[in-house]
Amino acid sequence: MAHTFPFSAIVGQDEMKLAILIAAIDPSLGGVLVLGDRGTGKSTAVRALAALLPPMKAVVGCRYGCDPDDSRNVCEECAALRAAGKTKPKSHLVPVPVVDLPLGATEDRVVGALDLERALSQGIKAFEPGLLARAHRGFLYIDEVNLLEDHLVDLLIDVAASGENVVEREGLSVRHPARFVLVGSGNPEEGELRPQLLDRFGLSVEVRTPDDLASRVEVVRRRDAFERQPQAFLDQWHAEDEKVRKRIVGGRKRLDEVDIPDAARERAAQLCMALGTDGLRGDLTLIRASRALAALQGDKAVSDAHLRRVAGPALRHRLRRNPLDDAGSSARVLRAVAELMGA
Repeated sequence: MAHTFPFSAIVGQDEMKLAILIAAIDPSLGGVLVLGDRGTGKSTAVRALAALLPPMKAVVGCRYGCDPDDSRNVCEECAALRAAGKTKPKSHLVPVPVVDLPLGATEDRVVGALDLERALSQGIKAFEPGLLARAHRGFLYIDEVNLLEDHLVDLLIDVAASGENVVEREGLSVRHPARFVLVGSGNPEEGELRPQLLDRFGLSVEVRTPDDLASRVEVVRRRDAFERQPQAFLDQWHAEDEKVRKRIVGGRKRLDEVDIPDAARERAAQLCMALGTDGLRGDLTLIRASRALAALQGDKAVSDAHLRRVAGPALRHRLRRNPLDDAGSSARVLRAVAELMGA
């Protein structure tokens, strides 16, 4: 059995870890884009978080892992069972899926296709679910997302917008729910992300190789200890991971109870106007991320402190290039926050 590095044992990268926690509390945010150097724990953080999330309820025998308590976002098979009078299908607990989408994946592998084995051996036209189906209600992770082929980018944009995968080919017509937290990572020096896909990520964070001696030594020490004696290392960090798990579970329960004052909405709108973000997706993401942060921290209402902390991840990737301003997007967001809310 493969072991997963503990989330709590990741050194530094606080902004990345917070963004992933927020996305886990409110998956409707649209996922997380992690840009930065190679070997900085991007994929490790995603898998570590998924490993400590509590198991989710899924319909027994469902190929898409449908939620038995959700009557709307279900596949055709589960909808047919409910229509037949089985209002509450049998369920069991399954791990939260983390699915990798390789750069070289074919379209059939991503969206699904005709099951050739059954078609040839039994003469039956059956659908073989793809990676999008496996990722439903979990995480879809794309390393080097900025190098993803255009036709796959188009697919992801459509599915991310609708939460549903529609396949019509080879005499098949299938639709199934595909709601997942999209996590992409990459090095911006190797190529830019298409604006349409960039806008679909709720949060964007920047990671860097640690530049202080103590952090670098600690990263190497922990990784070496984990690889030499993984179970002992997991036992050592079990208590800390349990604290994170309880914060996530509590945050999900409190999310709908967090109050968003009109003053907070006005602050968010003022900040987006000052930065010149296009559309209203920035305003919505800023408010939702602030609410998720408040829920994570156990606060009852969204305040300037929450808006200030998530402003960078929520807005830095939504700014237009300004030829008269040499400052990077992160610096521009920090400057706007300071001017609006104080240093």
